[in-house]
Amino acid sequence: MEELRMMRKILKSEEAVEKISDNSVVAISGFNLLVAPEYLILKLYERYKQTGHPKGLFLEVNPIPTAPGRVLDKIATELYNDPDQEFLSGILVTYPGWSPTLQKMIQENRIEGYTWSIGTASWFFREVARGLPGVLTRVGLGTFLDPREDGGYLNELAKKRKRCKIEVVNIQGREYLLYQAPKPTVALIRGTTADELGNITTEKEGSFTEILNLAQASKAEPNKGIVIAQVERIARYPSLNPQDIKVPGPLVDYVVVAPPEFHMQSANIHYDPRVSGELIPPITSNPALKSPLNTRKVIARRVLLEMINLVKKLGKPILVNLGIGIPTEVAEIATEEGLQEYVLTTVESGPFGGIALKGPDFGASIGPFAIISQPDQFANYEGGVIDAASLGFMEVDEKGNVNPSLLPGRLPGPGGFPVISYGSPRMFFAGHFTAGEKKLEIRNGKLKIVKDGEIEKFVKNVYKIVYNAALGLEKGQEVIYITERAVFRLTEKGLVLEEYAPGIDVDKDILDRMQFQPKISRKLDEMDERLFKKGLMGLKEDIKTI
Repeated sequence: MEELRMMRKILKSEEAVEKISDNSVVAISGFNLLVAPEYLILKLYERYKQTGHPKGLFLEVNPIPTAPGRVLDKIATELYNDPDQEFLSGILVTYPGWSPTLQKMIQENRIEGYTWSIGTASWFFREVARGLPGVLTRVGLGTFLDPREDGGYLNELAKKRKRCKIEVVNIQGREYLLYQAPKPTVALIRGTTADELGNITTEKEGSFTEILNLAQASKAEPNKGIVIAQVERIARYPSLNPQDIKVPGPLVDYVVVAPPEFHMQSANIHYDPRVSGELIPPITSNPALKSPLNTRKVIARRVLLEMINLVKKLGKPILVNLGIGIPTEVAEIATEEGLQEYVLTTVESGPFGGIALKGPDFGASIGPFAIISQPDQFANYEGGVIDAASLGFMEVDEKGNVNPSLLPGRLPGPGGFPVISYGSPRMFFAGHFTAGEKKLEIRNGKLKIVKDGEIEKFVKNVYKIVYNAALGLEKGQEVIYITERAVFRLTEKGLVLEEYAPGIDVDKDILDRMQFQPKISRKLDEMDERLFKKGLMGLKEDIKTI
């Protein structure tokens, strides 16, 4: 009888998705395609197309289980072209950037759209599993997430229905935000191996995000739900190592084995043992050792220089987070300089160390030395456990507020930016000084602006505040804004220009290209000349005394 009960957990995909009823709140794992149950999602939608059920689904995804042209993006494209679609009623999504069609559905009020930070959403599932009403945090105060601003609503339909909401709560005279959303009644998760009891391991995955918490949230009272897991293979019970199990079998109702083409490690990688940490590659095999000298490298080098100064100050290796865009290249430069043992990187989805991948593969790392859960990783960020972080920027205003990605008509979402920028004790924002088509050259150790970008990024007021500089100053953060031609520091009086690139006219190329006038440091100096020269900077020599 026990053997029969266990075997009933392993179902065909069609049988499993039949268990999902109309109007369910469905939490789905997936950092892009990392641990995304692609097969289950596609089969769920296939059943809807065949039967009209389940319909009215509300999705809770963190950040989003898709890549361009795959899974949710593919489904969203079909739904967008169906004016009478009833499959989706709404979505809580922390980064819809990989699905332009989903963004259009939200912008056109076709479905409810809500957004939070990745870290807040990660903690939400854990808190709901504990029976709490939501997540209590100071992340988002004074930003577009604050209910006195946009409140996380992405469209008018969301503002009207308020299925997810953020409230200001005062505790002992201090403001916090309470993030609330419906408790999931279904969890779709993914692992590598399941045994007959439903125990789930993740040995071939690049991350395991919050799959345990999604299962717990679904199973919690009231209204206990169901958990369906997608895996690559089935093992005999009890053959799995107990310490390898990420989701215990009693929390899993059904298991579905997916075909290999729907069980990718990341968007462009089917399986690479270096991503799952099963194999640590030699440092010399990394292509970053041949990275060319350009302005992106100059900016990444300047961030690394700041981090190495911190290593010297603290007298020990430092733990950092590097965001998407130019900051991801800091790890490559650190490897190039032989400093990877001094600057220990982390990625939001859970990896420590290695080289973070880019684009839709972001979330995975080549050769991490550890992988932890996503909520635990964000505890490192929000609590200031890390020593520093570098994130990109799209706009900076005269108060030092930062908008990394939000524009009218564009909904990429905040990602992990709000939590990381709030919690890190030191923030090194990195990006080009202007945007738009430009031609910047490095000649003889100097920066030459052949054609400057027409879009100013240092503006009077950012479109949406995602990093609140006043709150950062209140917390005592050290904040620096690094570009290819100028370096600014945040102070109580606003931004102070501290460095400029060799070959640059400060008035013409910096001050005249800003919508406000920064303070000028009394110690204004040229940026380190090594930033603009080929070959190694020799930073390892700088820390030999440690």
